[in-house]
Amino acid sequence: MSRLADFAALPAETLWLRPIGLLRGGTAEKAVASGAALPLAGGPLAFPFIELLALRDHELVSGIASVAELRQEAAHWEKAQASRIAELLATLSAKRADWAGLSLERPLIMGVLNVTPDSFSDGGDFHDPGVAIAHGRAMMEAGADLIDIGGESTRPGAAPVSPAEEIARVETVIAELAAAGALISIDTRHAVVMEAALAKGAKIVNDVTALTGDPASRAAVAKSGAPVILMHMRGEPRTMQRAPTYDDAPIEITEFLAARIAECAAAGIERRRIVVDPGIGFGKDKGHNLEVLDRVTLLHALGCGILLGMSRKSLIGRVTNAVAPKDRLPGSLAGALHGIAHGVQIVRVHDVAETRQAIRVAQAIAEAT
Repeated sequence: MSRLADFAALPAETLWLRPIGLLRGGTAEKAVASGAALPLAGGPLAFPFIELLALRDHELVSGIASVAELRQEAAHWEKAQASRIAELLATLSAKRADWAGLSLERPLIMGVLNVTPDSFSDGGDFHDPGVAIAHGRAMMEAGADLIDIGGESTRPGAAPVSPAEEIARVETVIAELAAAGALISIDTRHAVVMEAALAKGAKIVNDVTALTGDPASRAAVAKSGAPVILMHMRGEPRTMQRAPTYDDAPIEITEFLAARIAECAAAGIERRRIVVDPGIGFGKDKGHNLEVLDRVTLLHALGCGILLGMSRKSLIGRVTNAVAPKDRLPGSLAGALHGIAHGVQIVRVHDVAETRQAIRVAQAIAEAT
C-alpha cells in the first residue's frame, strides 16, 4: 500500500479512483448530508472512502483514504494531477442521465434472447422464431426492462456467421416483440445487422467489440442516434480464451473503455448514450473475472451506466463445479446482486423472474436501514 503523496509524481492520466466502503439506505443519506461521503453515480449508494490506483512499470500501485483526506492531499499536487482527482470525484458522484428512456436510478433487468443454434447456455432453445417470440413475451411479463436479441453466438470458440444469416435469424423476432412494446437491444458486432435491427424496431446496439469489430459500426450508431453498450473483449470469440494476460485486468479494462468512449465521442456518440460492460468471460481467465467483479466500482469513474453480464457464465462453473449452464442460477443471482450492491445499473440475465425477486428482497433490506 502506497502513501497518497507517491501518486503526485505519476502521470495524471494513469490515476484512477475506486469507491470503497459503500453505504446504503438512511446511513448513506446521512453521510452525504454531513459531507462525510459522496453519492455513487448520483444514486442511493454513497462512498466515504477511495482507493487510489495506478499502473507503474506494469505493477499496481494503490493507496486508501477518505474522500476528504484525498481532496486535502491532492490540493497540494501539480495542477494536472490535482485536476485529475477533482474530475474523477465529480464523475463518480454525478447523477447518470436517463438511458434509452430508462432511469438508471433503479436496477434494470436485461433479458437474454439468443436466436441461435449454438449459444453456450440456450443454444437451439429459441432458434425457432415463434418460440423466441413467446419467450420474449414471457420475459416482458416477468419484469424484463429490456430484451437483448442476438443472432450470432459469441461464446468462447464460436465461429462467426454471415451478417445475412444473422439478420435472417433476428428480424422477425425483433419486429414482433417491438410491436408488443418491448424495448430491444440488438447484440451484434456488424454494422449492417445494427442498421437492419434498428429498422425493424430495436432501439439499442449492444456490441461485444465496443464498436471496433466493424469499421462502419461507429458511423452507423452515430447516425442512428441509438444508445449503445460498449463491452470489453480481448481478442475475438474463437481465440479469446487462449491464455489471456493482463498487468491488472480491472485497470486495463477501464482504460480500454475510456479510450472507446473518447473515440465514440469523436464520432458523434455522446457519453450519455453509452453504457459500459466489463465483459465477464470475454478474454479473461477465472482470476481476471474475479478481480473485475471485486473492483467493479472502478468503472463508475467512466461516467456512464454499467451493465454486468454474469448469468450462467463458465466462471460460476469454475467456482462451484456447476457444469451445466442451466444449473448456475444461484451463482447468477449472486453475481447480479453483487453488481447491484456496488452500483451497477443493469444486469443481463437469462432468468428474469428469479432475478427480479432477488433484487426486490435485497432492495427491501437496504431500504430498511
